[in-house]
Amino acid sequence: MLKKGGFSFDDREKEILYAIVRTHIATGEPVGSFALAKQSSERLSSATMRSICAELEDEGYLTHPHTSAGRVPTDKGYRYYVDNLMGSTKISRSDVARINERLLGDDCLAIPGRLMERTSQLLSQLSDNVGIVVPPPITQDILHHIEFVRLTDSRILVITVSSAGRVQDRVIRSDEEFTQDELNSTSRYLVENFQGCTLTDMRDELVRRMSEEKAQYDRLLRNAVALCSQSLQEGDQPDVFIEGASNIIAKRDFSDTERMRTLFKMFEQKNRIVKILNECIANAQSEPVAAVAVRIGSENRFIDLRGCTVIASPCFYSGGTAVGSIGVVGPTRIEYDRLISIVDYIAKLFERVLDPENPGHKNRAARAL
Repeated sequence: MLKKGGFSFDDREKEILYAIVRTHIATGEPVGSFALAKQSSERLSSATMRSICAELEDEGYLTHPHTSAGRVPTDKGYRYYVDNLMGSTKISRSDVARINERLLGDDCLAIPGRLMERTSQLLSQLSDNVGIVVPPPITQDILHHIEFVRLTDSRILVITVSSAGRVQDRVIRSDEEFTQDELNSTSRYLVENFQGCTLTDMRDELVRRMSEEKAQYDRLLRNAVALCSQSLQEGDQPDVFIEGASNIIAKRDFSDTERMRTLFKMFEQKNRIVKILNECIANAQSEPVAAVAVRIGSENRFIDLRGCTVIASPCFYSGGTAVGSIGVVGPTRIEYDRLISIVDYIAKLFERVLDPENPGHKNRAARAL
């Protein structure tokens, strides 16, 4: 196979690169020529192994910590492994059983927020790294129910229930005073007219109706527009479930204190996490919709992630469009085949159980009220 740089891999070089990647992932240690010779299907000598490794190093697929050490894969070496050598990424039965047991219980499916939280925990546990779940923004949720509750100091509690049963409440501030009766009338109007729409679509349609001359002075419409617009503005901040950031403390790959501190700071910035996963997925546009995207080390645009691998997939499908994502972040020395299969399986599981067309959604939304 001819690579971009013009280097052509033969079977020996593929076997050796595969052995180095697999051994280094398992042990975390540089892989020497003697260890490689013992694994060789052709019983090649240590001298032959050193010669082949030197050629792979010259081409940028391997490096070594110091002169007398064995080789370790570079980002380029890991990329070739993922694209050409990894083989099947079929998920193991034990991982399927563990995922299904943790995520398919009634307590999770009835409360999507609990499902998201438990998924990030499970991704972290299965990967021994950082698990991330980015659910759809509230503005993209399909409305099942909305309620407004008058508080003090011009504040209003907005409670929304999506068709998937996801409940979110947030407090907004209004420049206009509303009575509780007005709020109740507005919520009834919205549910009766816009159940099955997103908040964004609802607001756009309300504005369109307001533009009609006959509706310009309709107070109910004005109230609905004002409250929905404020709810959308307050709902722009994404929910992000992150679990396992402390796992990186035990990783020898993150032994640098300053680097670890930078990573911890990054995990605290939710908007940045959303951008990272979205960019990782967007850069894999040539792949199928549900394909898993993998960004290795220097392939990441964000400098803080240059020593990390991001494995991510779109999920939470709505009308064929991915409006959420899940992922794992860890060092470049990571179990690529296993974690790709896990992320892919969970993304497809979410697509199935959280599909708005799934009959079970109406029951979950009803239970959430």
